[in-house]
Amino acid sequence: MSNDQATTIVVLEGDQTGQELLEEALRVVQPFASPLGVDFRRFDLSLENRRKTKNAVVHEAAAAVVQYGLGLKAATITPSDPDDVGSPNAILREAINAQVILRVGRRIPPVRPIAGVHAPIAVVRMAVDDAYGAKEWREGEGLDEIAYRTEKITRRTCRAVAEFAFVYAKRSGAKVFGGPKFTVSPIYEAMFKEELDAAALRHPSVRYDPQLIDATYALLLETEGEPLVIPALNRDGDNLSDLVMKMFGTIAGSESLILSFDDELTIRAVIAEATHGTAPSLQGKNVANPIAMILAGATLLNYTEREPLRRVHRAIREATLEAVYDGVRTADLGGHATTSEFTDEVIRRVQAKLAVWDALG
Repeated sequence: MSNDQATTIVVLEGDQTGQELLEEALRVVQPFASPLGVDFRRFDLSLENRRKTKNAVVHEAAAAVVQYGLGLKAATITPSDPDDVGSPNAILREAINAQVILRVGRRIPPVRPIAGVHAPIAVVRMAVDDAYGAKEWREGEGLDEIAYRTEKITRRTCRAVAEFAFVYAKRSGAKVFGGPKFTVSPIYEAMFKEELDAAALRHPSVRYDPQLIDATYALLLETEGEPLVIPALNRDGDNLSDLVMKMFGTIAGSESLILSFDDELTIRAVIAEATHGTAPSLQGKNVANPIAMILAGATLLNYTEREPLRRVHRAIREATLEAVYDGVRTADLGGHATTSEFTDEVIRRVQAKLAVWDALG
């Protein structure tokens, strides 16, 4: 990413609790980032405005992400009617030429994960194609009615996911684990397996333990605590991500990154968001867990290559986890703090950390 002194984060507003948590994240990030030259450019991606603009606002937001390289997105509603505006996520990912979604389950001290889970588990998922955006139709009537779906994956995307998985595993000291069910899909899913095997040859120092997707699920429940990187097809990765997050205590415990690369696997653009949806049942109640959105906002600062902003990223991440450790927790983690109370505590701790670090030089 650019190391220019002027940095712009494109803020993609959303719906329901997703928008509420976005505002909480900005309450944490903006006061510390703005004085360091970070501008925040906002786009209203609420369902109402997407309908009003016939998705023009989504395309405008995507163009801004391509221009500036950084996006912070709230959860949005995808209407069920196929004739409606559809998913803004699909439009954004295609427009920025996204290839990878990275979601990392991590321990949240002192929240107890399921037995055996200690080290991080990263899911490296295809960001496009597969079951998402596939053409679907039905033929016939009654019990003879048949539903069809056409899916596709490209070798370019398979290679990007495979290569990133091994590079990320090498950087984090993890093992690449899992893979597609190529035994029942020797043409479609086997393309992904071919690229994983080729990446393993390019990175011989990285441990590689290929497994079919069903075995991957089963073996995750027997993990011995070593760090894992799980490359996955789009649909498989979507399912795996929720499972992995919950293994560490809550689906709201970590950020999600949508990554776009050039041909040399240099990151061109990144959109950070929470792993969860809009949670309409929690809207207006001030009880939702803001951790994932706070970490999403902070993580973008780490992609600027500017050391002062990276210090803020570290301060926010540490402050967020320390608040949980010291007992400031929302209901999903067994606590009694409201959303705003948790955010207030994180802000207080970030202020203290940055002041102490400055004093210590």
